[in-house]
Amino acid sequence: IPDSITSIADSSFSYCFNLTTVTIPDSSSITSIGDYAFSNCSSLTSITIPDNVTNIGVRAFDNCPSLPSITIPDNVTSISERTFDGCTGLTSISIPDSVTSLGEQAFSHCSNLTSISIGESVTSIAWRAFSYCANLTSVSIPDNVTSIDDYAFSSCTGLTSVSIGDSVTII
Repeated sequence: IPDSITSIADSSFSYCFNLTTVTIPDSSSITSIGDYAFSNCSSLTSITIPDNVTNIGVRAFDNCPSLPSITIPDNVTSISERTFDGCTGLTSISIPDSVTSLGEQAFSHCSNLTSISIGESVTSIAWRAFSYCANLTSVSIPDNVTSIDDYAFSSCTGLTSVSIGDSVTII
C-alpha cells in the first residue's frame, strides 16, 4: 500500500480470497484500518501494520484463518468487537500496553491460540473476548483489569491455569 494512502476504509479488501500479503510501510500516513477491512481474506498469511496506526476497526481481520501471527502496534488503544474472530491460524498474541479495552469476541474462535499476553493498561475484557479458544492453556489477567465480562473464556477447553489480578471486582 503506497505512502500516499491515509486510511484503509471499511470493507476495502473484504472477501479477497486470494490476497496473501499486505504491507503498509512505516513511512505511510495510515492511522486507521476500517471495519471489515480485511474480513474473510481466507488466504491472508502476512500483514505488516505500522506503529502510526491507532485504530483497528470492528471485524477488521475476522475469518482470516491463514494468518499465523499479527503484531498490534503500540499506539492502538482498543481492540474492537470481533477484530480477530475466527483467525484460527493465530497461535499467540501480544496485546500492547497502549490497549485499554478488549472488545466483544475480539479473539473468539481462535482455536489454535495457545498463549496471550495482555498489556498492563487493559482495564476490561468484554463478552466472549476469548471464547472458543480451545488450545489456550493459561491466562494471566493484569492488575489494571477491573472487569471480566460474561463468557470471556467460555469453551476454552484446554484452559488449566488462570491468574487474576487484584483489581478485578466483576467476573
